[in-house]
Amino acid sequence: MRASLATSIAVTCAAVLALPVSLAAPAAATAPPEVAALPPGPERLPGSTQSLPLAPLDGSVRGFGGGTAPDQGEQGLPRRDVRPFSLLGVVWDDPAAVLHGTVQVRTRAAGGGAWSDWQDVETHNDEHGADPQTAEGAGRALKGSTAPLWVGDSDGVEIRVRGEEQLPEGLRLELVDPGEDPAAAVPQVRTAAVPAGPTAAEAAASAVNSQLAPYGATWIPALSKAATEVTFRHFPDIASQSNQAQQVNTAQAAQAAPVAAAAAKPYIGPRPKIITRKGWGADEKLREKGFVYTKSIKAAFVHHSATGNNYTCRQAPSVLRGIYRYHVQSSGWRDFGYNFAIDKCGNIYEGRAGGVAKPVLGAHTLGFNTNSMGVAVLGSYDKSSPPAAVLTAVAKLTAWKLGLHGVNPNGTTYLTSGGGNLYKKGTKVKLRTISGHRDGFATACPGARLYGKLGTARTTSAKYQGRL
Repeated sequence: MRASLATSIAVTCAAVLALPVSLAAPAAATAPPEVAALPPGPERLPGSTQSLPLAPLDGSVRGFGGGTAPDQGEQGLPRRDVRPFSLLGVVWDDPAAVLHGTVQVRTRAAGGGAWSDWQDVETHNDEHGADPQTAEGAGRALKGSTAPLWVGDSDGVEIRVRGEEQLPEGLRLELVDPGEDPAAAVPQVRTAAVPAGPTAAEAAASAVNSQLAPYGATWIPALSKAATEVTFRHFPDIASQSNQAQQVNTAQAAQAAPVAAAAAKPYIGPRPKIITRKGWGADEKLREKGFVYTKSIKAAFVHHSATGNNYTCRQAPSVLRGIYRYHVQSSGWRDFGYNFAIDKCGNIYEGRAGGVAKPVLGAHTLGFNTNSMGVAVLGSYDKSSPPAAVLTAVAKLTAWKLGLHGVNPNGTTYLTSGGGNLYKKGTKVKLRTISGHRDGFATACPGARLYGKLGTARTTSAKYQGRL
């Protein structure tokens, strides 16, 4: 018994010692970078978007029927040289309009490479985005858009669009260059007496995670379950919500005494390693200033990005930068839509800015963004099965984040619809606490193969929390 107690004390002490330095000495975490090894200046996060208007096909592009005769129901662009890009999508003027039809593209590998076969672009993207009643959902900059498609380094493009009904007005092809990976940028030695520091937006995006990692960190370290439970006490507001939720769940399940419920150990999974926005190279100047929060997190919606699986895990940060630029500059959103992203190797990334431990309001599941979080698995999983590493990452992330809010990942909850094609606005809907996008909106997302594995993710997540 004494040996067991001594072991427990040792584990707890080790957990405390393993906490991020910022919890013990936040001032030390805000030290500026050394002058001799500063990252590149304002141009340090390059990237660009080419926006090309589509036009009725005039015979220079081979149409869907195989002929070259003009077709008023088709728009596109003939083969052309363009500046380098890696991700593309199509946008149009009216965000309420839907593109009922087919979008196909061909691209040429950069440096005079071969042309690809025709590739389909996912047109059903209106189920993503901010809820209609929010400021973001009613923003003037909003546009209708397809899902983005990752095509890799390219410098040539051809596109054809056929509508099953009248095409939306103002169709444009967006070609996104995500820019160089900041980690690969060569540090610059500056001669200026006072080095340029981070912008206000960069400082704010990092500061909201200051209880988890030092200022300017490119990743938030993983913690053991014991260490995570210690850090949990440093979030009084979240801990209070979690205790309240746990008391309600315990009372409903076994009608236990409130005192016993309050004293219960929190069900929270070990914190996974999370690559921060700085880590994947988010240009904080792109997004809108400030952060927007919801009240709590009651459920996690799992998505696939529908960007295709033709990427390596080393390219995942570039994919994220491309999606981010497409969401903000092309689609008119305030920031990256999802709260988190996971690549096919199981790496977890911070998504929308505001703090990974906080209830940040996202733009991922139209009608159900309030009191939820969105997790996007990079890729397309209609026909391809998700790797085991993806399911493990989903389980670890949800065990931790839902645990912060006292939520059982293998349970159910109620959310109120903000309006959509499956549930009318104001409808109170019972949902699994780990749901697929299709559970809240009539869509194929997150793909049949990924959706079919969510049961495994729920069970594994509950085990990480210590519930099973």
